[in-house]
Amino acid sequence: MKYLSVVWTVARKDLLVEIRTLERLAAMGAFSVLIGVLFHFAIDTSLIRAQTIAPSLIWMATIFVGMLGLGRIYTIEDENRALSGLLQSPISLDALYFGKVLSNFIILLSVVVLILFVFAVFFNLSFPGNLLGWTSLSAVVFLGVLSFVSIMTLLSAVAVNNTMGESIIPVLVFPLLVPTVIHTVTATNRIFANRPFVEIEGNLRILAAIVLIFLVAGASLFRFVIEE
Repeated sequence: MKYLSVVWTVARKDLLVEIRTLERLAAMGAFSVLIGVLFHFAIDTSLIRAQTIAPSLIWMATIFVGMLGLGRIYTIEDENRALSGLLQSPISLDALYFGKVLSNFIILLSVVVLILFVFAVFFNLSFPGNLLGWTSLSAVVFLGVLSFVSIMTLLSAVAVNNTMGESIIPVLVFPLLVPTVIHTVTATNRIFANRPFVEIEGNLRILAAIVLIFLVAGASLFRFVIEE
């Protein structure tokens, strides 16, 4: 229980800071709407069926918005000397990692809800009409966002002590996200096409495995990345 309490304390601290400043949420929300507007005018829906292309655009927007909002999570704290205080505290670094993952997950998940709303408005998307479809879509969003956040929380720490700064993050993150993107887009496409759950189940299993691998690797490597 003490370990979970530390994880929640770290996450709560980050969430309270974000609620007070709205620094990341405001930027991510505005960028989400801007991406939706740009895609709306850039794509001729009379030639391309919106239901077919929207899942790819939704996850592309999620990645871009996530890179914008999560790329500087440690840089901001390092500028304020808050990161040094956290590293000198007696809490375990893997608890610090999981706390950061939790807070980043909640922030990005709230923005993804906005992205879905924006694309529903601009592309007139038809969401699942039954409980199983909504459950499947929620599971895909949950696992996709958690997969992205778990690897971003680890690799964003590289920017703190790297001469290239935040510019190195996309180079490290994008190759690792390929399996996640493939299975989230495929599953979302099938959900919007009202395909049976059996066609989505395999994607969910693979996404769950990816999340588990990323979380274990992140907790194991976080100490070496943040203290480098």
